[in-house]
Amino acid sequence: MDLLQTIFFMLVALGILVTFHEFGHFWVARRCGIKVLRFSVGFGTPLVRWHDKLGTEFVIAALPLGGYVKMVDEREGNVAAEDLPYAFTQKSVWQRMAVVIAGPAANFVLAILVYWLIYSLGVTGMAPVIDSVTPGSVAERAGLQQGQEIVAVDGKPTPTWQALNEQLVGRIGETGSISFTAKQPDTIQTYEYRGQLETWLMEADQPDPIGGLGLTLYTPPILPVAEEITSGGPADQAGLVADDRILEADGIVMDDWITWVNYVRARPAVAIELSVQRGEDIFTTNLVPNQVNDDDGKAIGQVGMSVRMPEWPEHMIRKTDYSLFGALGRGVEQTWSMSVLILDSVKKMLTGLISSKHLSGPITIAKVAGASAQYGFTAYLGFLAFLSVSLGVLNLLPIPVLDGGHLMYYMIEAIKGKPVSEKIQMIGFRIGMFLVIGLMLLALYNDLMRL
Repeated sequence: MDLLQTIFFMLVALGILVTFHEFGHFWVARRCGIKVLRFSVGFGTPLVRWHDKLGTEFVIAALPLGGYVKMVDEREGNVAAEDLPYAFTQKSVWQRMAVVIAGPAANFVLAILVYWLIYSLGVTGMAPVIDSVTPGSVAERAGLQQGQEIVAVDGKPTPTWQALNEQLVGRIGETGSISFTAKQPDTIQTYEYRGQLETWLMEADQPDPIGGLGLTLYTPPILPVAEEITSGGPADQAGLVADDRILEADGIVMDDWITWVNYVRARPAVAIELSVQRGEDIFTTNLVPNQVNDDDGKAIGQVGMSVRMPEWPEHMIRKTDYSLFGALGRGVEQTWSMSVLILDSVKKMLTGLISSKHLSGPITIAKVAGASAQYGFTAYLGFLAFLSVSLGVLNLLPIPVLDGGHLMYYMIEAIKGKPVSEKIQMIGFRIGMFLVIGLMLLALYNDLMRL
């Protein structure tokens, strides 16, 4: 997927998340009788603007990396006498708390709705069947074996790859026992295994939980069989057609697609003699890969041929259908689980159980947005829901300048009966800005290091 598409899908996701977040603030402010001056999606120069009958200006601005709701507020300057009853600062502490919490709450609602849609469509995944176990690994010491299907981790069901991965992510950085429930193929009898984690994957830059256990899960072999041939390309000129299978290249057996791709990439503009199977017939031909440059400027070979993806065995496909109410309940459950996971990750990062290298910024978000869109509509929705949960959780952290910081001040005010002094709030604001900007710079640095 090219850069423009990646940026597009990131901006769509951010636009949806910011709009929901700010609409939460806006809607509750209106319900509390607060006059809203501006509802802006994005910062900077307005690209589009209009007004509603109550005088609120709605803006779509040039820099789509956030948004804000501007209300009548005595802290931001003099307020006209006729507007004073509608000022944010004139409302009760409980109303101000409601306005502040409404933004993150809207993100949780969005996540629940998106997960509801995902589960309403039905969820399909692949069974986590072990293909190989690395000697000396956590999995090998626990006793897991090739061919077994992992059906639960720490007592929680793992019917699919995704479920297994999500369950393992929660154990990153931990020391202690981990339990696996597994079964042999074509049986219902399960067996319990127990492994030991030791600051597991704590220093990993981009942790792979399944691989970190020492497991490779089964995938059908991807054979070098053509799905499509680009018209006029080297493969087309060599006489190849869809369904042809590459058997050998220069006398070297091509067992799988990756072997074939690597062989071609290493031979730009170099003639290759092929042995090809078409139906029951085998014939030979020659092709010369085109020379192109990869992202690093290195010359590689391409032949204009896409792969035919293999079909998964029917018994390894796990499809779960939900009723509308069942899907809603599952959406609430998944939103809660993701919230707990994110909070747990923040705690582990603060206590040093996981590396700060795990922190990601806009570049990583853009790459994941593009990749999820490439995998399909459902994958993109899942990414959107997770990002919405993240935005909701992180905004509720008790850091001044975030919604959670304002909420903390108002809770103190509700308990003491008087507002936190402006001096304390200003000190908190400076500390909060330092923390937020520092985290943003660290996240951006991590992004750049991953490129």
